[in-house]
Amino acid sequence: MSFALLRSHSRPALAVIERQVRALSSTLAISDTSAPSAAAKTIVKNNNNYLKKGQQTFVSTSVRKYSKKTAAPERAYNSDSDSDSDDERDNTPRQRQRKERGNSEFWRRKMRTLHGVLDVNKDGVISYDDFMLLTEKFASLGHLDAKAKNEFRDIMRTTWEQQWGEITPYNLVTVEQYLTEMHHVVNDKDLKKKVHRFLPYLYKAVDKDRSGSISLNEFKLFFRCLGLTEENAAVSFAVIDKNGDGQITLDEFVKLGKDFFVSEKETHVSRMFWGPLVDH
Repeated sequence: MSFALLRSHSRPALAVIERQVRALSSTLAISDTSAPSAAAKTIVKNNNNYLKKGQQTFVSTSVRKYSKKTAAPERAYNSDSDSDSDDERDNTPRQRQRKERGNSEFWRRKMRTLHGVLDVNKDGVISYDDFMLLTEKFASLGHLDAKAKNEFRDIMRTTWEQQWGEITPYNLVTVEQYLTEMHHVVNDKDLKKKVHRFLPYLYKAVDKDRSGSISLNEFKLFFRCLGLTEENAAVSFAVIDKNGDGQITLDEFVKLGKDFFVSEKETHVSRMFWGPLVDH
């Protein structure tokens, strides 16, 4: 505002001074009979000095104001540019694909393998009946007490309802539906934490002696409950028993089961957790 006032009041004054200087200069120029008086020279000198001072003030003020206006946008642009660059790096298709799980054919093979295991009656789809049949197999062949059996049934029922919806004979999960759903699960932070919550009950069911670790014989029981052979169990146990002590603790068991869902490394030992992988 101060700059606007200065400009509005100074321009008329400068115009008057300029006219006075020109008029006085003309008078002095055409007066060739006598030299200009000292007073006239003083007036011209003072007016010229004032004029120059006013112009300098104008130029200096304008430059400072312009500099202040342009400096801030330049800083904002640099900051925004850095932010945009980071966003672009995070949002490129390559970065999104790198962060997203479940895009490899190997991972899809694992999920198709597990779909076949969960399809207990082998009709090509997973149903709530399959979940209950699997639960009963572990309850009858395994070593769960009455309380653990009921907890296991509740967990499997809740898992079905949260993941697949209502319990009806018509709610059937095909292989492709299972792949799509599991892809969503492993890429959702909250769902991924729940994907393995039923595994401790499988472990307890086969830990016959309640020692807190399962041996090869107990692991064979685990595979028998899944409808797999003892030969498959022996091969898988040899792979997942990394330290070769002949025992798998609960923590190791749960971690291996969880890694099966989220890992895409073809050399990861968890690949054998649910038995040999299907070919396609």
